[in-house]
Amino acid sequence: MQIFQCPNCGAPLYFHNTGCTCGQQVRFDPDAQRMLPLSEPCANRDLIGCNWMAENGELCRSCAMTEMLPDLRENGNRPLWETSELSKRWMLANLARWGWFTPSDPGARPVFKLLSEQTAAGQADIIMGHANGLITINVTEASDAVLAKRQEELGELYRTMLGHMRHETAHFLHLRLSESPEFLAQFRALFGDERADYGAALERHYADPQPADETHITSYATAHPHEDWAETIAHLLHLIDLVDSAAAARLALPGGPPAGHDAYAASDTEAEITMAIDLSIAMNHVNRAMDLPDLYPFVLAQGVRDKLAFAHGWLRRNGHG
Repeated sequence: MQIFQCPNCGAPLYFHNTGCTCGQQVRFDPDAQRMLPLSEPCANRDLIGCNWMAENGELCRSCAMTEMLPDLRENGNRPLWETSELSKRWMLANLARWGWFTPSDPGARPVFKLLSEQTAAGQADIIMGHANGLITINVTEASDAVLAKRQEELGELYRTMLGHMRHETAHFLHLRLSESPEFLAQFRALFGDERADYGAALERHYADPQPADETHITSYATAHPHEDWAETIAHLLHLIDLVDSAAAARLALPGGPPAGHDAYAASDTEAEITMAIDLSIAMNHVNRAMDLPDLYPFVLAQGVRDKLAFAHGWLRRNGHG
């Protein structure tokens, strides 16, 4: 993610900021990727701190994609909704750098249901997933305490709300890209046939989970080609954004990123991944000095890198990037 500038005084502003210390109130324009003076605020600005500009007079592009909210009668759900929407905006702002879901993109948009396990009527069972363009997110995992518990229970220490947004939206991106026969043919040659029985595949995975290997970035990626794709896209977005954020903060190693580097404009996947891994190894070392977990605890074999390159090429190509 870039670091932005106040349109009044030029001071640094970050993605979540609604105003500057100079007093200037701002809004984020996802197409210009800039902070602008406040006008036409999203209707959710005061409620959840949404700093995007309204489109069609009320909600911003991101908030308008949310079809269902968590039960706001239940204490605690509003801040979980707020955190989840921030993760969604971050993910959408990243994808907009490649032209996805912008005014120039004629394709369909995903629809989100942001639901909580806690409701005024009692406990609810929420299953995160994607089905024909509808993405369901469990905002309960926006709670640090709940997320830590799930990470421990499921053995997924890299489980985050932004990761959920990236993973589930990846399923929608596959739906969009599958409109191209060329994509499907190439996808099946690399990832396998996504028409294989999904339910049966997940049953096998949970009964006998396989470890990540030379061609699968995580254990879950081994379950089915759809999950392999979603995990690959999520990690691609992690890595590209890591390089972009490091460049914006002027963090660099001898191998880069160079000053002014735009990771979303770059086409050499291998070079971007190499920079991301080098940066993560350095930051892992720093984190250990503070007794914190590794920033990115994954080893990327060549088979995984080939899938990342395939996904990167198609996201840039069909996202008008």
